[in-house]
Amino acid sequence: MKITRRRYLFCGIVGLIVTVGKPSRLMAQSGNKITQKAELLTERGHELLNQGQYLLALETWKDATEIYRQLHLDEGVAGNLINQNLALQGLGLYLNACDVLLSALKIDKSSYSPTFYPTINNSKKALSTAIHRVEPTRVNLLGLLNLGDVLRLMGQLDESEIVLKETLSLTQQIIPNQDISSIFLSLGNTKQSMYERSYIQYKWIEELIYKKETVAKMQQDALLSLEYYQQVNNLAKAPTGVKLQAQLSSLRLLLDFDKWLKTASEINQRFPATKTHINQQIQPLIDSIIKNSFSFDELPVSQSAYAKLNFADSLSKTSNKQLQSVAIQYVKSAKQAAQRINNQLLQSFCWGTLGKLNPEKSQAYFKQALLFAQSIQAWDVAYQWQQHLGDLYSQQGKSQEASNFYEAAISNLTQVRANLLGSNPDTQFFFYEKVEPVYRNYMRLLLADSRSNIKKVIQINEEFKTTELENYLQCGKLDIIPLNQVKNLPTPPTVVHIIDLDNTVEVIVQLPDGSLQHHSVGSKLVKASVDNLLEILQSSRLASINKNLIISPSQALYDLLIVPIKTYLPPSGTLVLTLDTSFQSLPIGLLHDGKDYLLKQYSIAQTLGSRIRPPKFLPKEQLRALIAGLSKISPSFNALNAPEGLKALLRVKEEVEDVKKQTTSSKVLLNEKFTSEALEQQLSTNDFSILHLTTHAQFSSDAQRTMFFTWNKPITVLEFDNLLKLNAQTNEDGIELLVLSACETAKGNKRSALGIAGVAAQAGARSTVATLWKVDADSTALLMEEFYRNLKSGTPKAEALRLAQLNLMSNSKYSHPYFWASFLLVGGWL
Repeated sequence: MKITRRRYLFCGIVGLIVTVGKPSRLMAQSGNKITQKAELLTERGHELLNQGQYLLALETWKDATEIYRQLHLDEGVAGNLINQNLALQGLGLYLNACDVLLSALKIDKSSYSPTFYPTINNSKKALSTAIHRVEPTRVNLLGLLNLGDVLRLMGQLDESEIVLKETLSLTQQIIPNQDISSIFLSLGNTKQSMYERSYIQYKWIEELIYKKETVAKMQQDALLSLEYYQQVNNLAKAPTGVKLQAQLSSLRLLLDFDKWLKTASEINQRFPATKTHINQQIQPLIDSIIKNSFSFDELPVSQSAYAKLNFADSLSKTSNKQLQSVAIQYVKSAKQAAQRINNQLLQSFCWGTLGKLNPEKSQAYFKQALLFAQSIQAWDVAYQWQQHLGDLYSQQGKSQEASNFYEAAISNLTQVRANLLGSNPDTQFFFYEKVEPVYRNYMRLLLADSRSNIKKVIQINEEFKTTELENYLQCGKLDIIPLNQVKNLPTPPTVVHIIDLDNTVEVIVQLPDGSLQHHSVGSKLVKASVDNLLEILQSSRLASINKNLIISPSQALYDLLIVPIKTYLPPSGTLVLTLDTSFQSLPIGLLHDGKDYLLKQYSIAQTLGSRIRPPKFLPKEQLRALIAGLSKISPSFNALNAPEGLKALLRVKEEVEDVKKQTTSSKVLLNEKFTSEALEQQLSTNDFSILHLTTHAQFSSDAQRTMFFTWNKPITVLEFDNLLKLNAQTNEDGIELLVLSACETAKGNKRSALGIAGVAAQAGARSTVATLWKVDADSTALLMEEFYRNLKSGTPKAEALRLAQLNLMSNSKYSHPYFWASFLLVGGWL
């Protein structure tokens, strides 16, 4: 992925090139002119790589590889395939680089095939087995080292560690006197990547149980990473350049870890000794790097320049203001080197870094950085400088200039989105850190301008929410369209957009005639009410909580969000809601006007950023259902990624039978028959319009923790996608209705509902019915029976669900919101 590739280059992972840049020296030397030509091509490739001309370097090494192949010199072939991998890394083509390395190592892809998604234990075992079959020559050990590094860049961190540890062990066994500093450096980098992934997860995952797990892993990975870097510096044979990279990586980690320990107060109290130990290492390490600055000259020119940028970036993060001028000098030195070798990407980074270090001149510097990025069409770098320029002009009150740069940044992000989504699981975290602010800052600018275009805000929000979902799913572009492009609707719906922009919450009403109404409210009161309501709804004692305690924050939210737009809403019908993160785990139908719930007046559907698959009615003759459920404790409940406390579900058999009665035709998979293999077989061979799952399911902001349970294993949302691709081969229209009964959102996380939208999108379902918390078995069976009865009579899905909820509410036994409010419909309402 290009965006991640640039990030890693800038973070100093370029040490690989130093280590791997000498395969030709390992080859048998010969006076043969053809061999000499291959050797010259190999050296020329390194020169081109150092200049940032990755494509030319790749073609040069391909030519060298072909010559060695014709001469049947296997070592030369393997060495230049390893070189090709370096060029492919520079181009951001990590999967291709991995394939080339597997070829160099003669690892059959049928025994191990890399992907961009976290792999299961069987794949890890297959990888370990494949490594042991590699002949441990010097060139192959070099190839294994590179394989470990590429797997890290692909986000396959566990696999990267497996390869690197095996490489270390083999090297120590086969070549006892071989320098192993590069392997320790790579192991340190992989552990640091594990720490970084956990760090970002910690910042945006709110579930307390996962936070505790993440904190423990963060500390463990950080300390192990620092230990590996220290081992590099303890090795007498370690090249000066490798030691420098270990020191720079160690400094970056120390500064980051120290900042986290200081800012996370609850963590600070748990690890006081660690905090002191980490802090005490920073300044001596900085002094050592400055004292031995000649070490930078031990690296090839471009790597030396990137190393200087990294060091400058680290210096800028210290509290010592005197080091700022030192940082600037290192960047200027890097810029001179970049100009000397005419590396335009490197020059872009140099000017951009100067822009961050020099606030007074940042505008001119960012523009210069942008020019260099644009000159080589590095749109994944250009958007960063465009964002900075947008922020600067916005702060200066120059709305038009700011708008132009934000628009350009979003355009570039859209252009590289396929690479952004399809390359690395870490983009899920990178998205919230780097991409989300571009969209939100642009929407703030538009809304702050008195001439703001509300229609434009809706468009930007649509793009943002769709991108967010595609990022969450790590998929290609979803087959969904904006609501205003949906044709042949009997009655256009009223759409309500609720957008959280930190200081304000924006409520925009899109009326059936296309007119727009806008209301802005301070976010402090809104978020307090949201938090209060969520705390109650996610309580394990919800069923016994007095209804008035629920109505109080529900009414407060109604007054803040609905009352200001009430005059524009129709008296009844369907409300289609596009909700921002803070509101996605709330049942909007529960909002109360002081007399009654919003659900009494409207049927409600949530959409994926106001984009959907074109909605259509589900005729009763098309009620063909695959119904699956678990009524017993199954082996899947013991899976490592399963939440704790799963119990047998009651009334599953009754619910399955009730649904079966209301459908035209159906296939039932119950308990032992409901395996992942059986589900796959049914979806791949039959044409179902309804998929009804009565089983434990959890929706989390983490796609790996969003799952539902079959008898033999839990199926994550990413695995679910593979199952549904099989269904698409036999079912042209896809699944019309997906029902997930007995599911819940992961508690404490407002992004959990992304999991619901994610499952819906992966299913390709026009509509999905799910629940926000674990619900009562008896009442759910009644609701589902009524819901399907309504569908069978030709009632639209959203209205069929509302009527079923109202029917449950009218029963004195089930009038408490615990029983009926949890159900929501995502997608098409017809």
